[in-house]
Amino acid sequence: MATNRAQIFGRFAAVCLILLCFACLHVTALKSQLTPLLQRRLLRYSSEPPIRYETFYFDQKIDHFGFLEDGTFKQRYLVADKHWQQPDGPILFYTGNEGDITWFCNNTGFMWEVVEELGAMLVFAEHRYYGESLPFGQDSYSDSKHLNYLTSEQALADFAVLIQNLKETLPWAQHSPVIAIGGSYGGMLSAWLRMKYPNVVVGALAASAPIWQFPGMVPCGDFHKIVTQDFARSGSNCDANIRRSWEAINNVSSTASGLQWLSEEFSLCSPLKNKIDVIIFKNWLQETWVNMAMVDYPYEASFLQPLPRWPIQVVCKYLGFDSTVPEYQLLHGVSQAAKVYYNYTGSSSCLNTSQTATSSLGALGWTYQACTEMVMPMCTNGVQDMFEPEEWNFQAFSDECNAMFGIRPRADWAGTVYGGKEITSHSNIIFSNGGLDPWSAGGVTHNISDSLVSIMIPDGAHHLDLRYSNNLDPPSVRTARALELKYFREWIKQARETTEAAVTKNRKLQTSA
Repeated sequence: MATNRAQIFGRFAAVCLILLCFACLHVTALKSQLTPLLQRRLLRYSSEPPIRYETFYFDQKIDHFGFLEDGTFKQRYLVADKHWQQPDGPILFYTGNEGDITWFCNNTGFMWEVVEELGAMLVFAEHRYYGESLPFGQDSYSDSKHLNYLTSEQALADFAVLIQNLKETLPWAQHSPVIAIGGSYGGMLSAWLRMKYPNVVVGALAASAPIWQFPGMVPCGDFHKIVTQDFARSGSNCDANIRRSWEAINNVSSTASGLQWLSEEFSLCSPLKNKIDVIIFKNWLQETWVNMAMVDYPYEASFLQPLPRWPIQVVCKYLGFDSTVPEYQLLHGVSQAAKVYYNYTGSSSCLNTSQTATSSLGALGWTYQACTEMVMPMCTNGVQDMFEPEEWNFQAFSDECNAMFGIRPRADWAGTVYGGKEITSHSNIIFSNGGLDPWSAGGVTHNISDSLVSIMIPDGAHHLDLRYSNNLDPPSVRTARALELKYFREWIKQARETTEAAVTKNRKLQTSA
């Protein structure tokens, strides 16, 4: 039972993060050690234009919603105002997610490409408990007591307070319309910031934001169905052979010689020695296929790992066997496919099953968030997806969270505090989703109203629209960016008209008085 619980938790944690990302947890030593898996890297934009910004720090309250803890911390934020048109030029505000804000700043090319056209200022705000924005310094992760203020609600309040301070203290910014922008978890925060603080931001672009990937809102298996569809469309028998590979791994690993063969075939840094190692190995492979679905971009990119264009198509070239292929030959193909992800550049001497990408995100912080309010059910059945069957077991997940942090998750809290699917009363939010992105399973993929709009990018992976434009971009993402910019202009115009009307009204009142 303990192993099964760990396996359930590992599979959940492996896909419960968005990005630009979410961070992942491995299943090994869950109660004593956390290993970051889906961690972002600091992007190398050798072909992108240089960007320049200034770094600032703002004194934020540790607790916005209580009065006993009155301490503050330094929240880092980045500002680029080269093209800002004064007075009252718009502000594009990136709602930082679970990692170093400089990574998001470098990785959100769309904002840098539209800033001059809009005459806007760019602000990238770091999420509390990540990067340099640590409420208790080096003690921030020391125990659950110190982690208690790591919530999306506190982060949203940070953003709202920071925006208000900027508008009050920056010359000529008092009436600047602010648009929130974010991807993945950051996209969720952008949508929620508009919902919770409509007086602070006039609109939001929520890219690849699975605001409905919570209990009772979407089927737990839809995420992995999309992953499977990506592989099925990219090569003959590709998904079927990955589905067959799990039993082949079980059979081959049943002997000591088989464990040795697998270790050598996959060039593993740490040889497989027992059944627990095999569980870890299979989860690592599953996360690899999930990651590839997220970053199946139409051009070479280094988002999670350096990869070729349309990387799943390249992977599937090694997995085109028919159903009679011997197990060892099948697993040789799987190993070659995995090395497309982990060793495309040929620089890796071995593959490390303790990680699926280089680091720049806070895995431990996100795991705590997943164990409190960001409960995102995942499951597989091995029929409609290409993975081993695994039911969603909330109790097992809760038990692992309790063992790790001494806390238990609130499964329905996100639906309660953010409205779930009952969001028709809100306005001015764009929900963009890629048809290749498994996180679209929990995203808003249809128009809810005239101002709660969905933009679908059929050939897009994880928030492709937020990336720098590329000559190989599909027409659908070019159209999406143009439409997003159109909405930005409308929101800015609306905000200015509202401001002008209010100023005119005040003048009339003063005159009549």
